[in-house]
Amino acid sequence: MGHLMQFNTWVEFIDMGGHGLYVWLSFAIAVGVISVNVVQPWLNQKKLIGSLQRKFQREGSLK
Repeated sequence: MGHLMQFNTWVEFIDMGGHGLYVWLSFAIAVGVISVNVVQPWLNQKKLIGSLQRKFQREGSLK
């Protein structure tokens, strides 16, 4: 079986055996990329819906 890594203190956990900078920077980048992939389509959808509403209002007022 694999060895389960254990940390005695929070400082050891954050340091990650000397690899903390790499680990936490990679984690932050991954969370950032995932966040953009979730938020960007939502913002685009809101923008598209607003644009379509304005277009339909303009077309309705022209008749």
